[in-house]
Amino acid sequence: MSFEETPETPLAAYSIKQQPSAPRPSGVRIVIYLVLVSTVMFAVWLFYANNKKAAANSASQAAALQNRAIPVQVTAAEQKPMPIFLTALGTVTPYMSVTVKARVNGELEPVKFTEGQQVKQGETILVIDPRPYQAALDQAKGTLAHDQALLKDAQAEFARYKALYDAGVVSKESMQAYEASQGQYQGAIEADKAAVETAQLQLQWCTIKSPINGKIGLRLVDPGNIITANTTNLVIINQFQPIAVYFTLPEDKLPQVLRKLAAEKRLSVDAYDQGDTRKLATGYLLTADNQIDTTTGTGKLKAVFDNKDQALFPNQFVNIHLVMENRLNALVVPSAALQSGLQGSFVWVVDSDAAKKSATARMQSVTIALAEGQVTILDGGLSPGQNVVVDGADRLKPGQSVSVSSAQKRGGQSAGQGMATQGAASGDQQKTKEKQ
Repeated sequence: MSFEETPETPLAAYSIKQQPSAPRPSGVRIVIYLVLVSTVMFAVWLFYANNKKAAANSASQAAALQNRAIPVQVTAAEQKPMPIFLTALGTVTPYMSVTVKARVNGELEPVKFTEGQQVKQGETILVIDPRPYQAALDQAKGTLAHDQALLKDAQAEFARYKALYDAGVVSKESMQAYEASQGQYQGAIEADKAAVETAQLQLQWCTIKSPINGKIGLRLVDPGNIITANTTNLVIINQFQPIAVYFTLPEDKLPQVLRKLAAEKRLSVDAYDQGDTRKLATGYLLTADNQIDTTTGTGKLKAVFDNKDQALFPNQFVNIHLVMENRLNALVVPSAALQSGLQGSFVWVVDSDAAKKSATARMQSVTIALAEGQVTILDGGLSPGQNVVVDGADRLKPGQSVSVSSAQKRGGQSAGQGMATQGAASGDQQKTKEKQ
């Protein structure tokens, strides 16, 4: 009997009947699911509530910050006389400068000056040993006396021979020989006189005198050295009072300056320090050079200063303000107060309410005439006395509350009073200034 024909046993049928059915969900498991879902929903709600509360706090803090007064520095717009000037960099130069050299050879004796002292024209400052030149003068004088004696003898001989010739005793040739001898001695005496003058001049040159009024510099040669004529530099004398300043201007500015100089004969020039904040001296424009430097396209001008207080020193660099015009009632504000926007140039004006003891900022459009260093001249937009913001404007918006403090002073002048040169102005300010 084969395997296929074998009948099923009762045990296999019983096994199939006894297999258990799939279990049904219990109530405990459903409760667990509900608890998990509720926990997740509560966590989401709590997160959303916290975010909403944080946003509300941030908005409240931002509103508080917006309402808080912003500290700013202000200065008042002023109406005052203002000079309109051209600016340049200048070099202080002695009005006269002399490098003293000896005109004779010899040993330098002790000097007659103190280094750095003021000397007057004709004052003795150096002496070269005069003894060799005194001896040469004495010798020249001796030669002159000798030739004068010979001339006197020749004149007497000529007088005798002329009388004898007139009496017909001697020939004409003998008389003419003595006449020629007399002429030779006269020529020798003229040469001797020139030699005496030369010796006297060289003796005078042994005493070196100051050729100008000025300030003497450091000694370049010590006493006891042998000086070579016209070679050795002994000392330098510079004239400080008056003193000159050389500066250059662009060639396109020269016609304007020359016309102004021809009309008014004298233009005022102010010299400022290197920071261009402190005025050192006031002088006048003397003249301009007779040619333009082709390498730089500039013309050289010379200004003269009295320099009574010696505020200017040779080779000092100064900022020059060449005054072209004086505006008597110019409205000026510090250049730091000017802002630029889509609507053009404007400033932040601070309005104070005395009753509420508060101050607010607002934008005010202005019309710029020209910029002069740290201040700008306006043609309109403000009234004298209005307070404008010079520091802290970057955080302002219209209607912003501000706490006001006065602008700090710089170089002994309040903001808006200094006039430091910034060179050529930019943008609209430069265009307006060029029209001037």
